[in-house]
Amino acid sequence: MGVIGAGSFGTAISNLLAYNVDVLLYSRKPELVEQINETHEHFGIKLSPRIRATNSLQEIAETCSLIFPIVPSTNFRSMMQDLSPYLKPSHLLIHGTKGLDVTGVDENELDKIQLTRKNVHTMSEVIRQESVVVRIGCLSGPNLSAEIMEGQPTATVIGSRFNEVIRIGRKVLDSQQFHVFGTHEMLGAELAGALKNTIAIGSGILGGLGLGKNIQAMLITRGLVEMVHFGRALGAESKAFIGTAGIGDLVATATSTKSRNFTFGMRLAQGETLEQISNTMPELAEGVRTTRIMNHLANHYKLHVPITKMLYAVIFEQFEIQKAINYLMNYPYAVDIDFL
Repeated sequence: MGVIGAGSFGTAISNLLAYNVDVLLYSRKPELVEQINETHEHFGIKLSPRIRATNSLQEIAETCSLIFPIVPSTNFRSMMQDLSPYLKPSHLLIHGTKGLDVTGVDENELDKIQLTRKNVHTMSEVIRQESVVVRIGCLSGPNLSAEIMEGQPTATVIGSRFNEVIRIGRKVLDSQQFHVFGTHEMLGAELAGALKNTIAIGSGILGGLGLGKNIQAMLITRGLVEMVHFGRALGAESKAFIGTAGIGDLVATATSTKSRNFTFGMRLAQGETLEQISNTMPELAEGVRTTRIMNHLANHYKLHVPITKMLYAVIFEQFEIQKAINYLMNYPYAVDIDFL
């Protein structure tokens, strides 16, 4: 099996796969490849001897029929463009990237233009656009990398249109530590994995302010409603969010200091700026970029998503956090659940 991306999640998935199969782990950094192959350690975690690292995408494609691309959303399309010449229609790709792709605009100019669905893509859509691969799937949570690497039990969801992708993915990933569910609602699983990161930032802000579980629970549940509204506007079914890939991943990401997005929110609440946090976090908090994209889509689809709008204002417009909380506490919610 092949894994592209030696970040925390890619490394965790590699260790899980190694319970069942030999794993080829790609990193674009030659020094990291050498370190992994010499020490069999990464992120301070002992790696399975069945894992070997490489910095050759050609070797990954020629050696592995099933590949797990797990790289940040900002790099995903360029990675696929580099990988694509070596791929065949017979390959299976199951990505583990929980973010969104933007095309047709300069991302540095996002606040000056209006994004629409034509500009925004899930990673499975990027794979289809950039390669000849047909059998595509996605991994969705709850998958906190740190807990997986510690050997703690958890589960995941493989979303795919193809039963074969779900069956093969389950075969190579299932173990005593990791249970795999399957769903044909891949778009919903992908969107749930991306959208929950924004809500996790909001939950982290509450944690950073020392606020309690009551208001955190309200934020998570109302955040789930906003996720459903976004999902429906983008073509996903509501039921995709009421399960492991939706509620399960949201709860894990929005309540744990092991979540990069929750941690980002905590640090924001404690007075650090977006730039300060981004420059000192070892890995990208995907929810920051996703929040910016969601704000554009909310404007385009005219969605009533006050949590998303307030989080955008706090992160990118330096809106005062306490004013944002007061606004949300007094927002005239009419109905608790309005999507069933």
